[in-house]
Amino acid sequence: MRNPKAQEWKAEELSKNYIADYKPFNFVDGEGVRNSLYVSGCLFACEGCFNQAVQNFHYGTPYTTELEDTIIEDLKHDYVQGLTLLGGEPFLNTPVCLQLVKRVRQTFGHSKDIWCWSGYTFEELLQETPDKLALLAQIDILVDGRFELSKRNLNLQFRGSSNQRIIDVAKSLKQKQAIIWEKCIDANQSYEQIKRQPMI
Repeated sequence: MRNPKAQEWKAEELSKNYIADYKPFNFVDGEGVRNSLYVSGCLFACEGCFNQAVQNFHYGTPYTTELEDTIIEDLKHDYVQGLTLLGGEPFLNTPVCLQLVKRVRQTFGHSKDIWCWSGYTFEELLQETPDKLALLAQIDILVDGRFELSKRNLNLQFRGSSNQRIIDVAKSLKQKQAIIWEKCIDANQSYEQIKRQPMI
């Protein structure tokens, strides 16, 4: 795992404007029905990363206006709660992510929420470059921090290791400290611990 210094990794130098995948109408990348954009490229190199191929900034296909139009159209459905940005590392792909989230806000205001997964912590992002701060300001919910294999926990909601947090960004920016999302509820037991009940 790599731990960058503040402003060491610059999206303008690293991003190739590639995306790994787009998955509309899914139920796993945050609350409600979501349209998820997986951007390409990540330098954190967390041990146990579930999607190592996407660490490559050239993985996948170039982001296009046509795809952006599709995402906006997919978000127009009433049953879609919002957009999710994952990767890869969205904050190392701000040329793509900022363009998209600005259009989402212009089109929908705050009627659609924006979730983002990042290897950066909230505190690290506060010390980052203007483009990263601009992206952070547009996000509603941030799942932050590197995945740590030694802290892997299947009971956690929307995240893989216990150091990661689900953060309410607007409240956190206002108070200048990480405020946990009020709907964060972790399981008391994992599926492996649930025993089959005897049939009567």
